[in-house]
Amino acid sequence: MKKSLVVAVAGATGAVGREMLSVLAERNFPASSVLALASSRSAGSRVPYGDDELVVRELTRESFRGVNLALFSAGGSTSLEYAPYAAASGCVVVDNSSAWRMDDRCPLVVPEVNPHALENHNGIIANPNCSTIQMVVALKPLHDAAGIRRVVVSTYQAVSGTGQKGIAELESQVRQLFNGRDPEIKTYPHRIAFNCLPHIDVFLDNEYTREEMKMVHETTKIMEDPGIRVTATCVRVPVFYGHSEAINIETAKKLSAREARALLATAPGVQVCDNPAQTMYPMAVDAAGEDAVFVGRIREDESIANGLNLWVVADNVRKGAALNAVQIAEELLKRDLLAVRAPDMFVK
Repeated sequence: MKKSLVVAVAGATGAVGREMLSVLAERNFPASSVLALASSRSAGSRVPYGDDELVVRELTRESFRGVNLALFSAGGSTSLEYAPYAAASGCVVVDNSSAWRMDDRCPLVVPEVNPHALENHNGIIANPNCSTIQMVVALKPLHDAAGIRRVVVSTYQAVSGTGQKGIAELESQVRQLFNGRDPEIKTYPHRIAFNCLPHIDVFLDNEYTREEMKMVHETTKIMEDPGIRVTATCVRVPVFYGHSEAINIETAKKLSAREARALLATAPGVQVCDNPAQTMYPMAVDAAGEDAVFVGRIREDESIANGLNLWVVADNVRKGAALNAVQIAEELLKRDLLAVRAPDMFVK
């Protein structure tokens, strides 16, 4: 471990960037100093860090000189521009955007699932999509035990997945509707208040959305098994924090609900909440602000021989973004991997 460990958070004024700073402080990440970086518009403002505040600096290509580790949460285009220069400066980047996830040069990591993938990093490490993270945390122990052949997932994703503008839109629309006014629609293609939109990100040529195809491709990369077949339907729901997922899996070996429950009860990062008779099952309101991936409604799919149904809930901003990135950083320190072996790999 470096005696002097300088950490930067790029996109520090956004919802995820602020959460990254909060998680770093909460978990006593051993940084000698922490820098908050953002666009020129935010330079000079302040963001909380533990019991203190950090003055935001402008994000530039020179921002990473002397920085050992950078957590990026500034959007794909920003990451594509600045992450290569960070790596070229000898700074290891953990990026929360979709920019590097399917790049063969970059490991896509969930520490509870594939931490070994960090061993061959080249300076930029990708943080998966929020909905993928919580799903693979729940699926990994079941895949190890019985071999997952197929996954059918339907997601119910909170507006915080769109950032602060999504939260603001839901708040304002609810207020407008209760006051008898037509809701103003800016962020989403239709009203989100008291509604569900089967549309997250853009539609692709195959009529799936980009969000849905992220779950397909990211799952097989993280699980390191291209034989797993995945199909997804992603829905935006009027919830502030917490993504929920209905997951159906088909396994190579028979796995009973009881066996699955026992495996998940001891799995890292998972908390089982499964007693329907007592109306105990995971809910978004309970997952908000929590680190765990909550799993319940574990039951056998009676329509096929080796099928299981799960209900999986997690805080999308926390475990689905900020916490996972910090856990990657912790794993890098644990494995003594905080070094860039190929600093010029990403610079054109």
